[in-house]
Amino acid sequence: MSVDEIGTQWQADEPGWDVDPDDESGVAVVAAVGRQLRAWREAAGLTAAEFGTRLGYGENLIYKVEGGRRIPRPEFLDKADEVCGAGGKVAAMKQDLAEVRYPKKVRDLAKLEARAVELAAYGSHNLHGLLQTEEYARALIGTRRPVLSADELERAVAARVARHSIFERVPAPELSFVQEESSLRRPVGGVEVWRRQLDNLLRLAELPFVDIQVMPTYRWDHPGTGGRIQVLKFADGTAVGRADDEFAGRPIAHPKQLRIVELRFGIIRARALTPEESLAFIKQVRGET
Repeated sequence: MSVDEIGTQWQADEPGWDVDPDDESGVAVVAAVGRQLRAWREAAGLTAAEFGTRLGYGENLIYKVEGGRRIPRPEFLDKADEVCGAGGKVAAMKQDLAEVRYPKKVRDLAKLEARAVELAAYGSHNLHGLLQTEEYARALIGTRRPVLSADELERAVAARVARHSIFERVPAPELSFVQEESSLRRPVGGVEVWRRQLDNLLRLAELPFVDIQVMPTYRWDHPGTGGRIQVLKFADGTAVGRADDEFAGRPIAHPKQLRIVELRFGIIRARALTPEESLAFIKQVRGET
């Protein structure tokens, strides 16, 4: 069974996400939504089994959602609203769950990206998450070991795709990516997925606020061999950065530390192909597939 087939099967049986017990704020929100759902169900005079039947889900899932042990999907709340005759009050809880459906560390990253006016990122082995198509992300995350459960995989992919809203912001942030040549040539997910991923890079590279540069494999003399680098700058003049092999890989905000990370990224960017050369290179790789 393929990763996609597993994901489809899981969606039919368990439409939702597990609650992260370490995410205190998320646990509280999910529990509150669960209590409201139970109140609406009981007000409609339905047992959990009857409610599940009308929604098209099992009784066990109803108990999990009402008990705050499962984060329901948006379509679950839409159906529940209709069955309970809630007039949109149950469906409105989708907004409460919009953030907590994703792991806390991903929510924290998404919040930083949402505030950033500039983003600079260097990727070595894989394409940056903001550049990935959904199917590429699914295939890539599916290579993790130990293997993620279908629930974990679906949640991770949804969280990554949700971050793509950065491309729709107004005013748009300045986004600069440098990718190793190898990350473009690895056919993650198979040839067709790889081709569509390359097409997506070409589309994003045409956006006026996006620069995508390629670091050719023959460029050995650049300070990026230690892994990924990312710097986010905000409108108030503050910034945060991270490098895999500096400061224990932790996010840093001190000016002296940021200077080191920014210096390294600057050299990497200078030694990569220009955006125009990189666009031509990506088109060449796409033509070879």
